[in-house]
Amino acid sequence: MAQCGMPTSRNKPPRRSEGQPADARPAHGPTHGQAGRLSLPAGAPQRADRAEAPRLRPAGRPQGGATPQAPRGGLWLYGLHPVAASLANKSRRLRRLVLTEEAEVALALLVPKPWPIAPERGDRARLDHWLGRDVVHQGVALLADPLTPPPLTQVLERAGPILVLDQVSDPRNVGAILRSAAAFAAAGVIVQDRHAPEESGALAKAASGALETVPLLRAVNIVRTLIALKAAGLWVVGLDAGGGPLKGASFANRRACLVLGAEGEGLRRLTRETCDEIAGLAMPGGMESLNVSIAAAIALYELART
Repeated sequence: MAQCGMPTSRNKPPRRSEGQPADARPAHGPTHGQAGRLSLPAGAPQRADRAEAPRLRPAGRPQGGATPQAPRGGLWLYGLHPVAASLANKSRRLRRLVLTEEAEVALALLVPKPWPIAPERGDRARLDHWLGRDVVHQGVALLADPLTPPPLTQVLERAGPILVLDQVSDPRNVGAILRSAAAFAAAGVIVQDRHAPEESGALAKAASGALETVPLLRAVNIVRTLIALKAAGLWVVGLDAGGGPLKGASFANRRACLVLGAEGEGLRRLTRETCDEIAGLAMPGGMESLNVSIAAAIALYELART
């Protein structure tokens, strides 16, 4: 049988910004800190394996590495599609929009004017200095506040599968998974609090706008989060080598939660043991594993075939 697209888990211990803001609109989204005890939506299916609800916090708390022009608590987003999606997101608080002349024309094709914030004219040399010469900013940069996601209960009310990332630390992988989650109508993505990247321009660029549409939550304890998802009626599937092949048809009448492990290490032992089942991806070629974001996309596609 073909191996899963994720590496086999190993029983290892976990490894352990200044411009002038120009507020264009108030934040509209919910302002949640750490969530308390989880209360499930009325009428949600229940399971017998109930447990204490997980603690969650917003995904966008920055931790350094921002450009020199970003004030504390803000971050620079860049690229046409991420910035276009941010301009269209009423829950995103915007501070500055800096564009080259060519980028302003291109951005207006994606998001017709008027925009919720007045743009400033900049040149590529200025943006290269702010963001780094290796950053593909496409002549557009947006200074904004991090997003505040909805509570887990609200994510449970959305249709579609939920993805849980167990210590996936590469921001580009997380961004790519968000992009796939948007493509296949997933309800949300949950990452571990201490071993996942913060919201950043690199993550948003890889997500290509999906950061604005797919909720990204942070869980303090992944195992408790999985137990809470079970109590809400989700069938928790860990993607790892050695499991039976993932078959979308078997989820025709079940809502799934897909759990993916860290790059190179896979699912941790307790995470693996908390899953309802372990499944793999059919790969007839000679590779034993896939990049975690590729594995997530294939698994979501398989579920979408039901």
